[in-house]
Amino acid sequence: MPTAGNRPDLSPTTTAAACPRPGTATVAGTGASAAATRSRALDGLPVPARPTAASTDDARTLSVALFARLRALEEGTPEYAYVRNTLVELNLSLVRFAARRFRNRAEPAEDIVQVGTIGLIKAINRFDPDRAVDFSAFALPTIVGEMKRFFRDTSWAVRVPRRLQELRIDLAKAADSLEQDLGRRPSRAELAAELHLTEEEVAEGQLAAHGYAARSLDVPADDEDPAPGVGARHLADAEPSYELIESLTALRPLLARLDDRDRRILELRFGEELTQADIGERIGLSQMHVSRLLTHILGELRDGLLQDDTAGDGPDG
Repeated sequence: MPTAGNRPDLSPTTTAAACPRPGTATVAGTGASAAATRSRALDGLPVPARPTAASTDDARTLSVALFARLRALEEGTPEYAYVRNTLVELNLSLVRFAARRFRNRAEPAEDIVQVGTIGLIKAINRFDPDRAVDFSAFALPTIVGEMKRFFRDTSWAVRVPRRLQELRIDLAKAADSLEQDLGRRPSRAELAAELHLTEEEVAEGQLAAHGYAARSLDVPADDEDPAPGVGARHLADAEPSYELIESLTALRPLLARLDDRDRRILELRFGEELTQADIGERIGLSQMHVSRLLTHILGELRDGLLQDDTAGDGPDG
């Protein structure tokens, strides 16, 4: 029977401790005590009163300084909590950006953002400022992974083991691939051979796939309505190409703003997959100069995507 036991608790009471609301980086106490704690936490850093309103460039610059400050504070203190909450608010645009790709899901957008914020907090806890990695590049996979884990755990009408959830996806991909080659639906034995499984394991995965969507007992069946379970193999699956198309569409106007040299460098690096040294030979620059140019170009594109997302979340978005 379908159950609701697999949906994580996303009530305000449960998430309040993990996900600070935008614009509310708070500390324990009130009045002079809270102000003193904020002063000790920031140690003179020019953090705006509403971190969520900071621009992308300001958020990136302040994040670098706040991560350095976070390392100097003792974990568990009010000052540490204040700095970490401020980092969360400064980087909430990353969560909204990641949530855009899942906007057509049935789950409420607020739940997706809350789950993504938990991923952002995990990324902040794990981030090492000494590594030469931009925080946004480090955090996005963690945020998206948290969202996908949420969908995997809540999208099934009946709770099944994760192993069978993943097997259902593998079976769907293999069935589509074999159907293209064979011109018909593959047999269970053919699926087993393709995935290097036994027929019993394939049968178990096919049976578990029936638990993805529930069928109401009140729906009348007729000649055109297949028997329960027959339509399970036709359930839609995630199409990675859609995400790629969406990303390319968002990048197109940003690429048009680049000059000819920058576009040529991107074409050589990601189109022809040349090394930085090879690119330097093509355009007459040193490998180090090409590396700096690539870092600058990719930073501009990333900032443009984040700024477009922030604008889309405004009153007119």
